Amino acid sequence: MRIIKTSLTETYSRVRVGKNVSDRFLFRNGLKQGDALSPVFFNFSLEYAIRRVQVNQDGLKLNGTHQLLAYADDVNMLEGSIHTVKENAEALVAATREIRLEVSADKTKYMVMSRDQNAGRIQNVRIDNSTFERVEEFKYLGTTLTYQNSIAEEIKSRLRSGNACYHPVQNLLSSRLLSKNLKINIYRTIILPIVLYGCETWSLT
Repeated sequence: MRIIKTSLTETYSRVRVGKNVSDRFLFRNGLKQGDALSPVFFNFSLEYAIRRVQVNQDGLKLNGTHQLLAYADDVNMLEGSIHTVKENAEALVAATREIRLEVSADKTKYMVMSRDQNAGRIQNVRIDNSTFERVEEFKYLGTTLTYQNSIAEEIKSRLRSGNACYHPVQNLLSSRLLSKNLKINIYRTIILPIVLYGCETWSLT
């Protein structure tokens, strides 16, 4: 689920200097892209919305904690059923609307992971006037997740990224002017981290 920021227009504020507080004044412009205050305000707002959703005690638990993962503007909800997904998504949409954040419907997807191959196959989640598409895979924080919990596609993607990273330094790795140890350092510094990105989450059999 992708959350987007709206501006601070039609918002009032005051300035405090020591013990003196000014009259309130109207914001005529929102925060600009890259403003240092923008991520701070956004994090405060999103934290409020997430806490509103977590009041609902439905959903999957891990170590006693309901699973709603948020990183920057990406929010990932783990639920046990389509009904719970819809219920909690509705709560999040309502909470974000209250504080003038918006959920980007075009960038919001949901995926069913089940042994039953037909589970949720014909359903799209509809909230208000927005429809959230069902997909069989999506990227979250740079890692490809699939409905079968297969890691094969993610490993293929990592290898493709590693190959793309290898070509710019190919001349260095084949040069006779560089020592073997230096080539190994280049490989370990530039190529290997790209190939093994997110490998801690790979479910291997």
